[in-house]
Amino acid sequence: MSVFTESLSFCIISPLSSEMGKRINSVNRLRATHLLFIVFVIFTSRWSYVVAVATQELLVGFKATPSPSVSSFQSLLNDSTGNFSLGFLRVNRVQLSISVIHLPSLQSLWQVNPTSLARWSDHTQLFFNGSLVISDPHSGLFWSTGTRGDKVVLLNNSNLQIQKLEGSPSSVLWQSFDFPTDTLVEKQNLTSNMSLVSSNGLYSLRLGDTFMALYVKFEEKMQQMYWKHKALEARAVIIEGQGPILARVESSGYLGMFQTGNSPVDVQAFNSYQQPFNRFLLVRLESDGNLKGYFLDGSTWVLDYQAISDMCDLPSPCGSYGLCKSGSGCSCLDNRTEFSSGECLAVQSGDLCSDGEAKTQNDFRVLRRQGVELPFKELMGYKTVSSLQQCEGLCESNCSCWGAVYNNASGFCYLVDYPIRTLLSVGDESKAGYFKVREGTGKKMKVGVWILSGAIAVMIGAIGFMSCRFWKRRGVKRILVEEDGISPGPYKDLGSASFRSIEMGTV
Repeated sequence: MSVFTESLSFCIISPLSSEMGKRINSVNRLRATHLLFIVFVIFTSRWSYVVAVATQELLVGFKATPSPSVSSFQSLLNDSTGNFSLGFLRVNRVQLSISVIHLPSLQSLWQVNPTSLARWSDHTQLFFNGSLVISDPHSGLFWSTGTRGDKVVLLNNSNLQIQKLEGSPSSVLWQSFDFPTDTLVEKQNLTSNMSLVSSNGLYSLRLGDTFMALYVKFEEKMQQMYWKHKALEARAVIIEGQGPILARVESSGYLGMFQTGNSPVDVQAFNSYQQPFNRFLLVRLESDGNLKGYFLDGSTWVLDYQAISDMCDLPSPCGSYGLCKSGSGCSCLDNRTEFSSGECLAVQSGDLCSDGEAKTQNDFRVLRRQGVELPFKELMGYKTVSSLQQCEGLCESNCSCWGAVYNNASGFCYLVDYPIRTLLSVGDESKAGYFKVREGTGKKMKVGVWILSGAIAVMIGAIGFMSCRFWKRRGVKRILVEEDGISPGPYKDLGSASFRSIEMGTV
C-alpha cells in the first residue's frame, strides 16, 4: 500500500515547489489510502457475493430476499457440479417463483407451488429455520416444508433435500423429487400418489395399476382422460400384490414403467434410444397437454419424444367450439365464424341448468355439424341409440349436457358433459354433432363492435361539422378583410409574381 501511495504522490508533486509539494503529497496520500480502501471493500464485497451464490448448503439461520436489480434469476444454492441452482426466478416482472433451474439453459425443473406466486419484493423472504419457509408481505406464511432439519442441499441430479445430521448417512426429511411439478428428470420416480401438472394447471399425468394416462380439467370437478398408455410388459410381468407401478426416465433414452427392481415392464423409447452419447434427459407436460421428452445439446433442449404426434389429438388445439383437421389446421364448428385469435367462441363454463332444471332453448342456441367426431372418443362412455334425433334428445333434456356426437354406422351416442372444446373434422358425413351454445356468447363482441363503430361515426360527423363551420367562418372573415383592403396573409401572393415564377420553373 505504501509503495503504491508514494509512487502516485511522486508522479503528482514532482513538477511543483517543495512547500506546495509537501501539502499535496499528504493530500494525495490520504486520497490514495481512500482509493485503496474503496477497492478493498468492493473486492471483498464481490467476493462475499460470489461465495454466497456458490454455496452448496443452507444452514439454520439462512435468510434471503429478492434483489430489485435482478431481471431473471437470483441464485442462492448450487449443486456440486454447478449445473443446477435453487433461487428466485422472476416471473412477469412483479412475481417470483422459488425454483430449481438448470443453469446452462436457465430451464426451470422444479418450483414451489407453481399455481400461486409470491411478489418480487424486498419484503418477501426465503429463510431456513429447520423448515424452508417463504413469507410474503400480503399473505404472511406463503409456503413451508414443515420440517425440523439441519441443512438444505441440492444434489447433482437437481433433487433439493432437507437433511437431519443424525446417524450416517444423514437422514432425508423432505425432498423435491417427492413433489414434482411439470417435469420429470432422470432417475426421478413418479409414483401412483404423485402427478405431473402442466404450468397452466389444466393437464396432468397420473399412473394407474397397469398404465399411465393424461387428463384434462375442463371443469373444476370433472377431469377427462385423453391419452392412455398401457404397460406392454415386454420385459417383465406386472405381479399382482407386489405394489403399484412407477414411472422413470432412464439415461439410455426411454420413459419406463417399473414395478420391482430395475427391469421395466414397459418402455416408451425416445428417438435417441440406446445411442452412445452422454446426455441429460427429462420429460415435461407442456401447456398444450402433450407429454414431451428432451435431451440437452449444449445449452439447447432437443425434442426427443412426444406422446401425442398429431396436433388434432390434443384436448383443445383449436380452442372453444373449434374444428381441427389433420394436416390442415383449425377452423370453427360454426362455418359462418372465422377462426382467429386462437378461438372461435369465448370459453364457457358451468352448465345449462337453472335451479336443477333444464333451461329452455331460449337460453341456448343449437349448432349442428356433420363430419365431426370427438378426438378421444375411445376413452369416453357412450350410449347405443337408433337415430341421430334420439341422440340429440338425450342431450337436449339434460341440463349438464353441452353436446352430443352420433355415429350412424355404430349407433354410438357420445354425450359431452363439459363446455365444447375442439372437435375432429372427418370425411364421414354419417358422423354428426349437436352442440349447445349459451345465448349471449359472442354477442358481447358484436355489441362492442357496433358501439365502437357508432362512436367512430359520431366522432367523424362531429369533426366534419366543426370543420365546415370553421372554414365557412374563415371564408366570411376573408371576404370582409379583403373588402377593407387588408392582406389575408400568404393567400395574397398566389396570383402574383411568385406564383408565376413557380409556373416558369415547372415549364
